[in-house]
Amino acid sequence: MDSGRIRMPGNTSRTAPGDPAPARTARPARRIARTAALAVAALVATAVPSAQAATAPTPRVDLTVLVVDDGGSAVGAITAELEGSGVPYRRIDLDDPNRPVVDQAFLSDRVDGRPRAKYQGVVLPHETALGAGSAEHTALQAYERTFGIPQVDAYTWSHPGVGLDYTSDGGLSGVLDGVTTSVTPAGKAGPFRYLAGSLTFEDNDPAIAESYGYAGRPRAGYTSYLDVPVDGAGGGRASLVGEYAADGRRELVVTFAYNRYQRQFRALARGIVEWLTQGIHLGQSRNYLSVHVDDVFAPDARWDPELDCTPGDFDCAGGDGEGTAPIRMTAADAQYAAAWQKASGFTLDMVYNGGQGEQWKAEHGGSDPLTDRLVADRAQYRWINHTYTHPFLGCVQDTTTVPWRCATDAKGNTLWVSRAELSAQIRDNHDWAVRKGISVDRSELVTGEHSGLKTLPQQPVDNPNLAGALAGNGVKWIASDNSREPRQRTVGTATGAAQTVPRHPMNVYYNVGTAAEMTDEYNWVYTSRADGGSGICESNPASTCLPAPLPLATGYADHIVPQEARIALSHVLGNDPRPHYVHQSNLAEERLLYPVLDRVLADYRALFAPSAPLVNPAQRDVGTELTRRAAWDRALAAGKVTAYRIGTTVTVKAPSGVVAPVTAPEGTRKKLLLGTTAFGTAYAGTRSAWTSPELLQSAVTLTIPTT
Repeated sequence: MDSGRIRMPGNTSRTAPGDPAPARTARPARRIARTAALAVAALVATAVPSAQAATAPTPRVDLTVLVVDDGGSAVGAITAELEGSGVPYRRIDLDDPNRPVVDQAFLSDRVDGRPRAKYQGVVLPHETALGAGSAEHTALQAYERTFGIPQVDAYTWSHPGVGLDYTSDGGLSGVLDGVTTSVTPAGKAGPFRYLAGSLTFEDNDPAIAESYGYAGRPRAGYTSYLDVPVDGAGGGRASLVGEYAADGRRELVVTFAYNRYQRQFRALARGIVEWLTQGIHLGQSRNYLSVHVDDVFAPDARWDPELDCTPGDFDCAGGDGEGTAPIRMTAADAQYAAAWQKASGFTLDMVYNGGQGEQWKAEHGGSDPLTDRLVADRAQYRWINHTYTHPFLGCVQDTTTVPWRCATDAKGNTLWVSRAELSAQIRDNHDWAVRKGISVDRSELVTGEHSGLKTLPQQPVDNPNLAGALAGNGVKWIASDNSREPRQRTVGTATGAAQTVPRHPMNVYYNVGTAAEMTDEYNWVYTSRADGGSGICESNPASTCLPAPLPLATGYADHIVPQEARIALSHVLGNDPRPHYVHQSNLAEERLLYPVLDRVLADYRALFAPSAPLVNPAQRDVGTELTRRAAWDRALAAGKVTAYRIGTTVTVKAPSGVVAPVTAPEGTRKKLLLGTTAFGTAYAGTRSAWTSPELLQSAVTLTIPTT
């Protein structure tokens, strides 16, 4: 059986295994505040400069963001959000001596006799990143003033130059780990309308300061979007994120350190982009969560805490596992799953092996209450073909060595599972479900252990018989392991061949039924040899060791559950549609999966307003989303996308066959050959969609509402 216990890469700090690295407690260098008082001026939302005569042509604003990068984590985080959601941007590296000069010609020109702003928003490391008073600084401010272009100060300190008092004047500065902040009424009415209200900064390791900040009291022209209570005379609140409007310009001021992985940034990232682009941009973002439960109807082997392995696995010296009770759901577990789904408002994907169920039934007197219960409740779940009996479908495995290797013939040629066997496993499982009245999509498949696909290091290529078997059975979307293959790819070379759908493994192991078993195996994986563990954590650069073994009685609830929930939620908040996968054993015995999912759902719903619900996509929908993103990214990289706004009209041109992701305000209409229609679907206070030109059109044309 597939173990599902591959660890998430990324953390090399002393935080818990699998964590992304925390932000350093970086403090921005103090810069000289502006000496002159700045007048407050309203900006026209349509970016029409107030100084223009009424007869002057309305400027064109290209839907591209300018990113000025100093290599810091704050700019890197915003850049990652732009890239991940499909927003085109141009990056200037401040450390590159050959970088372009930021002057009027770089920022704007004329197209067809019309003034053109080349960038719809600007991201700076801080407000004087180009040098206070320099020619570049002056040119950028003039550009922003002329075209109404917003600017994000990615990380700065609290001072009058950004519309805030110094922290010594009733504010605070210091480590923000564990601090609870509030989205202000202005934030909830504006760019952060999708948040529920409060936002607590992560505190994953008391030994590491993960985020530092400067909260200052607002001055004239400053509107706070996120603030924090402060002590001292009069108490009150000070701001960590807000808008400063002065001198005919607008800046979004962020005064705390962060990186792309931290929950507080991930929660705010959407709003930062919406503010930066005035809610009109290429790209779109959702918060996705789907969970695949593999091996349904099959029993899973059980971890042996004495042997530190799983009897029955070829690499376990403890025998064939015949004397060990396997882990398999009961009818009561199935009833609980259905009730949990209803109470939580979340649907699980049952990834099933019909033949394993039939074998169990035959070995137990012709009766199987579990199958009867799940089939009776079949309409409450989504179902995915996991092959009939869950065999390994790659090369023929030679398990006489550890690790196993691919068997070869006398000439040294690799022996492969045949196309006939592959097809039979896919076909028989699908037909079994149809006979049971289970609705299953023929285009979706998960093979046992993701086999058939390449498995490094033993099997560096796909089973050459796999692509034909997939095509012959109508399979378009085959699951892969995200920890091994994070990118979607094509299986085979034929037109219309199947695409992979990477899945995130969750660290709730396939071979445990109790919290004590889970903790024991977790300790084996994540403790040093000196502490009785395997030492894998010492040699794996993508992992770290626990400082000490977790207590068997409390380790799962106190450490593993919050750890795994936090990792899963980070994927949700990262616009990542990839499914997570676990095993039916995790719904059996002590039902270890539910505390993790309950924590994810509770934390999510505490963060987000009802306007930003979790999206629970099917495997085919994930595959389609990833395919569209890849095509979009290629088009952007090739410079083949043109998009701009003139007044209230947005025009998007992409290569033929490429569908464009677009986000726009509520009330936006899409132009048809005759008339218009409402654009997109509502999410998080905006409307967005993958969209393409209508019949006899060469471009997407949208009309945004006037403000």
